[in-house]
Amino acid sequence: MKFMKLGSKPDSFQTEGNNIRYVATELATDIVFNVGDVKFYLHKFPLLSKSARLQKLVAATNDDNSDEMPIQDIPGGPAAFEICAKFCYGMTVTLNAYNVVAARCAAEYLEMYETVEKGNLIYKIEVFLNTSIFRSWKDSIIVLQTTRSLLPWSEELKVVSHCLDSIATKASIDTSKVEWSYTYNRKKLPSENGNDPHWNGMRKPQSVPKDWWVEDLCELHIDLYKRVISTIKTKERVSADVIGEALNAYALQRLPGFGKGMIQNGDVTKYRSLVETIMWLLPTEKGSVPCGFLLKLLRAAIMLECGETERTELMRKIGQQLEEATAADLLIRAPSGDTTVYDVDTVQSLVEEFLACEQNAYSDLSLENEFQKIRSPRMTSDASKVKVAKVVDCYLAEISKDPNLPLAKFVNLAEIVSIFPRQSHDGLYRAIDMYLKEHPGISKSERKRICRLMDCRKLSVEACMHAVQNERLPLRVVVQVLFFEQIRATASAAGNSTPDLPGSIRSLLPGGSHGSSRSTTTNTEEDWDSIPTADDIQALKGEIATLRLAGGNSDKNGNDGCKIDAEKVTAGKMKGILMSKIFSKLRSSKDKYGEISSSDTSESPSPGSTTAEETKSTPSRSRRHSVS
Repeated sequence: MKFMKLGSKPDSFQTEGNNIRYVATELATDIVFNVGDVKFYLHKFPLLSKSARLQKLVAATNDDNSDEMPIQDIPGGPAAFEICAKFCYGMTVTLNAYNVVAARCAAEYLEMYETVEKGNLIYKIEVFLNTSIFRSWKDSIIVLQTTRSLLPWSEELKVVSHCLDSIATKASIDTSKVEWSYTYNRKKLPSENGNDPHWNGMRKPQSVPKDWWVEDLCELHIDLYKRVISTIKTKERVSADVIGEALNAYALQRLPGFGKGMIQNGDVTKYRSLVETIMWLLPTEKGSVPCGFLLKLLRAAIMLECGETERTELMRKIGQQLEEATAADLLIRAPSGDTTVYDVDTVQSLVEEFLACEQNAYSDLSLENEFQKIRSPRMTSDASKVKVAKVVDCYLAEISKDPNLPLAKFVNLAEIVSIFPRQSHDGLYRAIDMYLKEHPGISKSERKRICRLMDCRKLSVEACMHAVQNERLPLRVVVQVLFFEQIRATASAAGNSTPDLPGSIRSLLPGGSHGSSRSTTTNTEEDWDSIPTADDIQALKGEIATLRLAGGNSDKNGNDGCKIDAEKVTAGKMKGILMSKIFSKLRSSKDKYGEISSSDTSESPSPGSTTAEETKSTPSRSRRHSVS
């Protein structure tokens, strides 16, 4: 820290109690200054020789025949007045970054100009500020922090503006020219912590990180921090991602619990102002701030009830880069009073913002550069949509554990991303299965509605193995899974891509490939939506095995006609079995929903984790045999 010593005489100021200061000399004091609650017993001559204001006050006091002079509004209070008084006596005074602004403001108040006496206090302080303080990185920050208690004096004397310019200039300088000390504990360089494998014990120049200044500015109060960051932005030399890193570091240090995605109890008004300021300072460039940080900021804004305008703009920024988020980032707690655990409406709004940004990106492409730009954005857009769909699937699986989550919220969010390109529906299947497990009391129509979201053709082999034994799924879904899996196996054996379903098999699938609500003419709605029993699944799989055998023989003989005939025959057998089952159900008095509803208490295994061995050993709720 820089400092300057003024005067050469020994300090002879004495203290008596807490409220009296006097000069220990042989000459009796002849004037008393009441500064705040402190009395200063001093001599007129040394003070009047350097202060024009005291000259005027003493002259006015002499007319009143009083030896006491009140000075209640001097900036810096008794401490700053004492520095000025010691300077007038020629006593030793040490100025540093912590007291120099108070001394400067008090000297201005006392009018200690060069016109009163050469080499006066104001001149000496200005030299110290310009030659030492403003050239020092950390001293400039300390001085700026002290100006808050000395407003408006420090503002009018340009101390604040000089500090801002000094700090912003140093933060914007090329890192190769940084030669002063700074704080950098967040990501120490390998050579700084002794882990550099190429370090040979010799001292060598350190590479300065781009965000070297971030931590030191975290010491500033939010209003000063806002002005510093704004000044740095105006110089246009610091990249937006560094600005974003600075805001992230400031939030982590100033908002308790922010790193964990929550805000601890405290001064709500103070924290609200801080969050709104950080949102206002966010760079406009897309991707300059991590999406995870933006979502933490949104959680804080919701909890602290920040302004609607700021929250809307923040959600727009999140929507622009939602593909960077994780399911954990999106788990925003619902406001107090809500029956649900998580705020699903806000997440749905974020996905809608993402979709709007994608659509605007296309509409903004001009016709003249359509050929050059249309392909790249589309590829990028599709990749982003795939990521967002995957994140939403994971999010749905998490919120499905909430027993109070309405089906409408689950379905509405899933339907928004249903148009996004996805190679696999395993994640969506896991979310649907989790919802069915946690909400066993939903109606038949609700069960059908949620299963309609899933495309059975996009389930992996592992997911299909789990689905065909899943007693929470309607019968129609199990049938579709079995058929599509067989079609895929047949196509794979033939070396072709997945073919269109033959008419004979398509007729067995109610309403098409996505589990439409329309039923076929040969099957009743109740039976398609009923829960399959172990015997049902075993019969279906036996017929599928027959179909596989017939398909394999046709491939071996190279006879496509035989393959089609086998397909038709087996499809007819399958239809017969299903119809027999339907009439049997109609004659029986069993529950339409299946009297063997799920009683599994363990978590549904993720589709990717179910193995063939596990499938063979899965017990039936009604002492069923293995369904492999």
